[in-house]
Amino acid sequence: MFLIGDAAVERHAPDELKRLLERSDALVWVDLPICLAQDADVLLDVFGFHELAVRDCVQRNHIAKIHFYDDHVFTVLHAPELGTGGHVHYVELDQFVGPNYLVTVHGPLNPVVNPEVAFADTRLVRSRIESGEIHPGTPMELSYSIVSALVRREIDLVAALAKESGQLEQRVTDEDRGDDPELLLEELFEVGHELLAIYTMATHSAATYRGMARRIRSVPEPERPLVADLADRFEMVRSMADGQREFLHGVIEFYQTRTSTHLTVAAEKLASTSVRQNDDMRRITAWVAIIAVPTAVTGFFGQNVRYPGFGETAGFVTSTVIIVAIAIALYVVFRIKNWL
Repeated sequence: MFLIGDAAVERHAPDELKRLLERSDALVWVDLPICLAQDADVLLDVFGFHELAVRDCVQRNHIAKIHFYDDHVFTVLHAPELGTGGHVHYVELDQFVGPNYLVTVHGPLNPVVNPEVAFADTRLVRSRIESGEIHPGTPMELSYSIVSALVRREIDLVAALAKESGQLEQRVTDEDRGDDPELLLEELFEVGHELLAIYTMATHSAATYRGMARRIRSVPEPERPLVADLADRFEMVRSMADGQREFLHGVIEFYQTRTSTHLTVAAEKLASTSVRQNDDMRRITAWVAIIAVPTAVTGFFGQNVRYPGFGETAGFVTSTVIIVAIAIALYVVFRIKNWL
């Protein structure tokens, strides 16, 4: 728990919370790594938050939320963290923005996610405050600094995925690389899914702050442009992710079309080769049939039995005429059928 005053940033013990909340000359920032049972009791009893909002802090939420109350507003936001196999983890950040306090709660994390990721934005803002780089004077200004850090991380992530998309596009257009098509498509789809997840989170967050800009009553008029600016920033992230996703979709379509074209050409070549082989087989079969005639006739007349013309010139002439006649007849038939 921190007390942000005009002079410095002070760290205080949890048992001082009630006393600090009574001060009007400083900003109280309570940053909870996770909302345990005793933390939930403090949120309910000391701050008087609605039980539904506290329940949202205890359990994981899969979409952004915003709830308006008389003197504070409650929001649920998500930041993306890339996992393995194209999976994107939703890193949750809950905020209660009140008149002189900001309560940030880091939602339950997937055990495989490094806990340091959840605290990256709040720790960055705290270090900037302690170094004197920034000095938020109101809860909304402090919340603005934290969410701005979250947005910058999303922009950096989109930029990294854009770089990876460009490298994949080069691999797609370079046919000499010999990449495994299945593996390359899997990498393309993974990056596309990651961009889709960021696009979805940014869309929800932008809608959250658009709604806050329209309905918020607990924030002074001079600070409302901060809310509108955050909505614009999330809208920018959404647009960037969507544009990069469209580019990647075009790369995938190009790759699939080119691969399909290559397969079609290969199939046509194979079909043409099959036709030529069939023609060759018909010709070979026709010639075999013609050549089989003299073999059959001479084999018949070569038997060691007497037949008309056996041992005579007439028998030889007769067999020769039979061979030539049948061969010519077969040749004519095969030519008519275009087998020769």
